[in-house]
Amino acid sequence: MKPSRTLSVLLAAALAVFFLSAAIAFPILCRPFYYAQIDALDLPAQTGWDEATIRTAYDEVMDYLVYGADFGTGALRWSADGQAHFADCRVLFRLDFVLLGISAVVLAALAMLYRCRKITFRRLCGRSPAFWAAAGLTAVFLFAAVWAVIDFNSLFTAFHHVFFPGKTNWVFDWRTDEIILILPEAFWARTGALVLLLCLGGLWITALVSWALHHRSEAQKAKTGMV
Repeated sequence: MKPSRTLSVLLAAALAVFFLSAAIAFPILCRPFYYAQIDALDLPAQTGWDEATIRTAYDEVMDYLVYGADFGTGALRWSADGQAHFADCRVLFRLDFVLLGISAVVLAALAMLYRCRKITFRRLCGRSPAFWAAAGLTAVFLFAAVWAVIDFNSLFTAFHHVFFPGKTNWVFDWRTDEIILILPEAFWARTGALVLLLCLGGLWITALVSWALHHRSEAQKAKTGMV
């Protein structure tokens, strides 16, 4: 079968969506990551609450966001606007899970068809779909990083305008929504770094494996041709 450019583009897109959504899902589902930040960021000393109070508040919010439990923040105060923002976040979390599932199914289907020799993928400009997925997201993240260095507040505001259009309830007042005190900027920076590492690390490893397999295949073809 003739290699397909369309299927190569689909594969690159599916890889990008899968690794990005999986990287985002990891800190959402892996609560020990947050628990480790309680000591690392010295949150009890910073907030005046003990670790058990902080954990309970975080767990109740995440139970609401992930499992649809009743909203709560433990012993911490919260407002209607704060709850409304978390309701918006819950929609985005579920969207991420849906994208993760769909991209996984697409990748599994493409892999099965390729293994059964039903389809083949064309290299785009001499590079694999995995390379272009990795390169594309790397470019996006680099752009965001440069923007953050130049004006982090502008990036932060733009991000919320894109994902929470027409809303202002993402601007928390710690006096009415104390949950924001246990989710400091340093925590979000570490979470972003983790997502970046998982996403780009997974994509570039996949690209390197694809490169190695391609060159091994080319070497075998050349050897067979010589014989």
